Amino acid sequence: MKSRPLIFVISAPSGGGKTTICRSIIRVCSGVKLSTSLTTRKRREGERKNFDYHFVSQKEFLKKIKQNAFAEWATVLKNYYGTLKKNIEAPLKQGKNIILNIDTNGALQIKKIYPEAILIFILPPSLDVLKKRLVGRKTDSQHEIKKRLNLARKELSFVKNYDYAIVNDSLKKAIRKVESIIIAERCRVIKK
Repeated sequence: MKSRPLIFVISAPSGGGKTTICRSIIRVCSGVKLSTSLTTRKRREGERKNFDYHFVSQKEFLKKIKQNAFAEWATVLKNYYGTLKKNIEAPLKQGKNIILNIDTNGALQIKKIYPEAILIFILPPSLDVLKKRLVGRKTDSQHEIKKRLNLARKELSFVKNYDYAIVNDSLKKAIRKVESIIIAERCRVIKK
């Protein structure tokens, strides 16, 4: 019995661990590809161009919106982020599972277009822990951290729209739980 290719969406507030979890999953789960989103924000230290994101100008991003090239896109803290339709559909046609590392707005857009998509929300143990993580990564000003925490409060209200929720109080455990979800979904019997 051959399993069908699946779309997994992983969301979390900034600093919740979704990028680290996604990177780990593509190493431990065979046949899973990470979709690389486009963004207009500046590249952070340590990020790799065309791996972490495709960094593009606002003009180029807006052109792709007009071309209806995105499966989902959003403006987050004055920067554009989006996933191209071709970055989802090409791996699926090759029989690969795809993981999207996107925010709640994007996840809901994906669910409308691809209702079979599996949505996984990564929760921080608390907002205090989330604040410590944001401060600890030393990429944002205090003002930016405050904006990210306010956005996190809003994003947490979307958990009810997800298929799974995982508290990231231990990175190893969170990765294992996401891996378990992927394994279980690959084994799911398709009812017609």
